[in-house]
Amino acid sequence: MGKGRRSKTGKNTRAGVERQPPREEPAAPTDDGGGSGGWKTARTWVAGIVSAALIAAVGVVFTDWFTSRGTDAIGRISGAPPVTIGHVAIQYDERDIVLREPVTDPEERGILLGRAAAEKRAALLNRHHGSVTDWMNATVVLVGNRNSLRIVDIKPRVLTRKPRSDGAFLKATTAGEADTVELLADLDRPVPRFTTAEDPDISYFSKKQIDLKRDERITLSVSIKGKKAYYEFDLLATVLADDRTEQIVIKGPDGAPFRLTGEADTFRSVYEEAPPDGWTPVPAARVCVMFPKTKGC
Repeated sequence: MGKGRRSKTGKNTRAGVERQPPREEPAAPTDDGGGSGGWKTARTWVAGIVSAALIAAVGVVFTDWFTSRGTDAIGRISGAPPVTIGHVAIQYDERDIVLREPVTDPEERGILLGRAAAEKRAALLNRHHGSVTDWMNATVVLVGNRNSLRIVDIKPRVLTRKPRSDGAFLKATTAGEADTVELLADLDRPVPRFTTAEDPDISYFSKKQIDLKRDERITLSVSIKGKKAYYEFDLLATVLADDRTEQIVIKGPDGAPFRLTGEADTFRSVYEEAPPDGWTPVPAARVCVMFPKTKGC
């Protein structure tokens, strides 16, 4: 009687209440649980700070490099010259002009007499290799295309030397005078070079060179003479940039070589300026006064 009854399942019960098995304790959190999330967030934040600092540092370094060297590097890669030619002009006002060949074509004669636009007159003079006589003044503007460069030399380079032109003499109404300029060159010399009036036997660039920076300009006024022949020439500039030298060719205003001729003793045709826009033939009697050695005088 004092013993409790055993259920059919074999479990002991008291007062009709079934005895429950002991409950399992929940597992303790591991390192991969909630605690690691905070560390991950902290690591991500720190990594972001470091990355931003590195990017900023790289940006500063790149900016400094690009400012000092980057534009030069891009210029070299693209093939841009260290110096660009900003402007070239020749003084033609009040200057006699000589053509190598006479003007015989009727249409071209009409242009020469002033019955055409200025562009056609310029094209005619170019086709007949028109040039001023004995001396010419030219203006050249050079522009720096590197952060630092030096023009160590500029010299005339004769491309063609022929007998003096005698095709046609186009006399100006008034004779121009040679302006005073700093640089002088004589094409009749075996090796033409620029000098000064004070030191005609010493090359100008042997004692003075020109330093330029990017976008800085230098204007050169030069006077070149040549009386013994007809010359076609350009100017050859030697430029030091990025520890190496390059040569820059300076041509005339139309992209063709400069032209200069010594004045011949006689000409196959002679004209005088007829303002505003042309020339008119000079009578034979006056031609003999101007050029006594002309045949028939």
